[in-house]
Amino acid sequence: MASHVTGAHSGAAARSSAHTGIGSGWVVFAGVLMIFGGLMALFSGIAAIADDDVFVTTRNYVYEFDLTAWGWIHLVLGVVITLAGAALFQGATWARVVGVGLAGLAMLANFLWIPYAPFWAIVLIALNALVIWALCTAPSPSER
Repeated sequence: MASHVTGAHSGAAARSSAHTGIGSGWVVFAGVLMIFGGLMALFSGIAAIADDDVFVTTRNYVYEFDLTAWGWIHLVLGVVITLAGAALFQGATWARVVGVGLAGLAMLANFLWIPYAPFWAIVLIALNALVIWALCTAPSPSER
């Protein structure tokens, strides 16, 4: 009977370590997506700042800004998202909270960017939704 209890304990420990591996895997996944999404926002920001003719503008759009202004918004957001994604690899707990907030802001910015690059904006909205999900479902460092 004692060996059965010991076996049950080691099985629970094995499940716990497997769960931790999956959780840290989701944080790595979110970090990679944040770095990728941040770099893509940075590059689209540079393209919008450098040459306003790269993107097709639409008329009568409610959230109409100058493309140079959108470029600066994407550039700054891209740099911050990339840095927060890199901080996730350092195991910083603050980076998870900041990452959720930044992914939400990026979703909003890409929603407003839909008239200029519809397909790419929708792809980045989906990627940011995955980042939020991965950061929220991964176990906290205290659970590891």
